[in-house]
Amino acid sequence: MNKQISPDEQITEMGFEVQKLSCAGCVGRAERALASVPGVLSARVNLATHRAEVSARPETGLTELQTALRRAGYPMQVHTLEFDVGNMSCGSCIARVEQALATQPGVLRASANLSTGRVQADVLDAGAAPDLARALGAAGYPAKPVTDTDSPDPSARQAAEVRALSRRVMLAFVLTLPVFVVEMGGHLVPPFHHWLLHSFGQTPLWLGQFLLTTAVLLGPGRGFYTSGLPALARGAPDMNSLVAIGTLAAWGYSTVALFAPGLLPDSAQAVYFEAAAVIVTLILLGRWLEARARGRTGAAIARLVGLQPRHARKLVDGAETEVALDDIVQGDTLRLRQGERLAADGELLSDHATLDESMITGEPLPAVKEQGARLVGGTVNSGDAFDMRVTATGGQTVLSQIIRMVERAQGAKLPVQALVDKVTLYFVPVVMAVAALTVVTWLAFGAGLNLALVAGVSVLIIACPCAMGLATPTSVMVGTGRAAELGVLFRKGSALQTLERVRVVAFDKTGTLTEGRPSLSRVVATPGLSEEAALALATALERDSDHPIAHSLRDAAATRGLTVPQAETIKSLTGLGLRGQVGNQSVLLGAARLMQAENVPVDALTEAASQAADLGETPFYLAVDGVAVALICVADKLRPGAADMIATLHRKGLTVAMISGDATATAQAVAHDLGIDHVVAEVMPKDKLTALQDLRAAHGPVAFVGDGINDAPALAEADVGLAIGSGTDIAVEAADIVLASSQPRAVIAALDVSAQTMRNIRQNLFWAFAYNTALVPVAAGLLYPATGLMLSPMLAAGAMALSSVFVLSNALRLRYIRVQEVA
Repeated sequence: MNKQISPDEQITEMGFEVQKLSCAGCVGRAERALASVPGVLSARVNLATHRAEVSARPETGLTELQTALRRAGYPMQVHTLEFDVGNMSCGSCIARVEQALATQPGVLRASANLSTGRVQADVLDAGAAPDLARALGAAGYPAKPVTDTDSPDPSARQAAEVRALSRRVMLAFVLTLPVFVVEMGGHLVPPFHHWLLHSFGQTPLWLGQFLLTTAVLLGPGRGFYTSGLPALARGAPDMNSLVAIGTLAAWGYSTVALFAPGLLPDSAQAVYFEAAAVIVTLILLGRWLEARARGRTGAAIARLVGLQPRHARKLVDGAETEVALDDIVQGDTLRLRQGERLAADGELLSDHATLDESMITGEPLPAVKEQGARLVGGTVNSGDAFDMRVTATGGQTVLSQIIRMVERAQGAKLPVQALVDKVTLYFVPVVMAVAALTVVTWLAFGAGLNLALVAGVSVLIIACPCAMGLATPTSVMVGTGRAAELGVLFRKGSALQTLERVRVVAFDKTGTLTEGRPSLSRVVATPGLSEEAALALATALERDSDHPIAHSLRDAAATRGLTVPQAETIKSLTGLGLRGQVGNQSVLLGAARLMQAENVPVDALTEAASQAADLGETPFYLAVDGVAVALICVADKLRPGAADMIATLHRKGLTVAMISGDATATAQAVAHDLGIDHVVAEVMPKDKLTALQDLRAAHGPVAFVGDGINDAPALAEADVGLAIGSGTDIAVEAADIVLASSQPRAVIAALDVSAQTMRNIRQNLFWAFAYNTALVPVAAGLLYPATGLMLSPMLAAGAMALSSVFVLSNALRLRYIRVQEVA
């Protein structure tokens, strides 16, 4: 796939891996998809290495190539790397961290999170972590890659941060208190001021304030200067830079007044040591409160991590031995007593077990398991003791997958954050310019140097990009964490915002609105063939299939004691049915469209098929040697609560649709029972995409709820894909959201979490922007001409700290989200 290239044309070479290549036809389609992207000059795809090499003009981005390949069905292999990042202190830092990564080769996307102190990067080369860490360090943000072996529990790191800040706050408070008492006490109580001057003298008092304040700045406040001043030197000032400049201005002015008073007019010889010390102390106090609140935002992950027991009871030669969690390996046999947590995933060896799976699925009632059932680590044995064989440990367990899924969702960036990032990137430089303009303006209007300095420092201190930077990620962290507790796992944090805009919820039928365990309801055979013989032939074709219908036929044949013949050359006809050879007979089993495709007349069975469909049954035709000889009817029970769930969706003003491969009459019967608005039936899997596109064009954004297996294309096509999980099969790659609970009310939980989280984010953003819009002018002295009052830098520092604490406290309310009851 080459285009004409002029000799002087600049060319960018890009290489990456491509998934789902299985033949030469795939290679051709992938190359054509890449070549269709504007700016691509040549594209070569290698089937053996699954690698693509692209020559393109410099303006062609990786994102466009990624989109083209995904649409063609051959997604680009993307690796997600995560880093713990230091020195991220405000919203401005977020944009700069992302910018530092985005400019590196092979980086598709970078998303920094102020709440977690981490950044995620989607890259083409999984080995790029060291280079990216160095790039972050060069930008002033030392970083360490996060690996799968690292503990996902953020509580230890956050606890250490809280302890360190606590020590700094206490030291700053002890050093600042004498300065504050001497200076402010003297202003507020004139006799106290006179006693101090008489007892010590002004110069010794100022010297004591200088020593204590300098200790505050160089000790507990040192981080503001070691981070803020280098950032300023790089031309990328952050919140630390504002604090550093503001406090150094107050300290420097006061130092000149103390040691070189002749450089200042007599009227301007005053000190503001207490302002510098109190500002540092209050901002440290605010960051301590912030760190404590951030620790609570990660409580959901901490609780999930806490589900892993430290020890397990291992059976060795029939004897029980208590072993540490790290000593359990695949294949071990564990014994679980009543009330004990499972230390790993496994398979039930005993006849039955009763498990409390509420922390995984959100289901309040215990689940009864039969021998051979899959068991999930972290669940609790709520019945008799049982034995299990370990099938997965460590990072391979379902619980570990859930923890990683929740972590990534919590670290994700919502589209609403894009505006905030643009604002905060330029916010600090603008604030510094406003502060300088404030000083110049007051001096130009004849105000004293004291007043101009107070106004300028107040502007620097009160501006708070921290609140802006925390507004969205804290709500996302708490909201997705609460969702996990409700059995709703957001694989993509952006789905929180998209789900709120959804106007249509479309459902697959089997396994979603129904239990997914169809059973044989009846067999209708034509004259000359018994029901037993028809069932035996149909079961012969389904002997090796894992499809639920195959299980139902095998169970029915076993119950009736039938001898099932051997079938050969069985072939699956996608979306249609099965073909096979039983003895010397050619046998077909499938839907009416299979009979139509094979030109098999079905007139003798049409009436019976219609009756079955009217009853909500799914009829399958059995044909032998080109003649339809029987109708195999199966029925799948509706999930309890499905009708009530759809009624609740209607009360929310949503349109409900069902997209099914079943016959139209069958689908209509189910839709009538459930109260569904719109039905699309008899669709092949690929046709579900067209149905979703039609729904989107008619009503707006669409959410699709499916079982995550056959519905993968539809889940990917929908604006939001919700996969019904089983609690043991949650790694559904095509979905945006995984519903660990199989109950329909989980859909309502997802919608409610989305709506309440987005409302909370808007409240936070309003507060963060309104705070700065209102108080920066006040700090600059807007009210001074009318009231004679100037905002103190100390009050500015307190207000700035409280703004961040307010945003965090508001986000923490999401821990108590209540899901609307399904009527």
